[in-house]
Amino acid sequence: MDEELSTRTITELSFGADGLIPVIVQDHRSGTVLMLAWADAEALRRTLTTERATYWSRSRQEYWIKGATSGHTQELVAAYHDCDGDTVLYTVNQSGPACHTGTASCFDNRRLEQ
Repeated sequence: MDEELSTRTITELSFGADGLIPVIVQDHRSGTVLMLAWADAEALRRTLTTERATYWSRSRQEYWIKGATSGHTQELVAAYHDCDGDTVLYTVNQSGPACHTGTASCFDNRRLEQ
C-alpha cells in the first residue's frame, strides 16, 4: 500500500470488461476486512470527492452510497490500489454493521470448507 489513490490515477487502473473494479473494504481502526464491492471510475471519483464510500450495484445497475438507507455509513480514510492496478482497497471508519445481514463483516463466520 505505497500509493494512495487519487483522481489522477483512476484512469490508470485496470477495470474489467464490464467497466468495474473490485473494492476491498477494511476497517481503519481494527484492520478487519468488512466487505467486497464493485466500483466504476465514477463511483471512485464520488468516493474520493465526498469521502463516503460509493459503489456500483451490479444487481440494481445504479450507484449506492454505503449507509444511505441503513445508516451504517463508511467514511473514507484512504484509498489504495494494488500492484497490478486491478483492485482497490478502501480503509474506512465504519458506522454500524457493514454486512446487509447485520453482521460486522460480510466474512463473519463464513468459513469455506472442503
